Amino acid sequence: MNHVHTKAASSVAKKVVKGSIVSSTVHTGSRLMGNVAKHPVLVFGLGLIAGYMVYKYRKEIVSSTTKVVDAGKDFVLQQKENLEDLVAETKE
Repeated sequence: MNHVHTKAASSVAKKVVKGSIVSSTVHTGSRLMGNVAKHPVLVFGLGLIAGYMVYKYRKEIVSSTTKVVDAGKDFVLQQKENLEDLVAETKE
């Protein structure tokens, strides 16, 4: 029984630590972006860097986006078939 309690406490502790890290990261990021937004040259520079990265990895971005879209279409079709089966069973 004590082992189960220790496991549960460890799991809760991990979640608390993870939540704290995420919270501090978001807070730090928002402060950083707030400071960057006050300097137009930094905003322009970050835009150039982002544009370069998108251009450099454009093929990978398009490929992964296409995979996600195809997976989404497959999911929708599967759900449509499941719904049709459910409706057909209900009518019987």
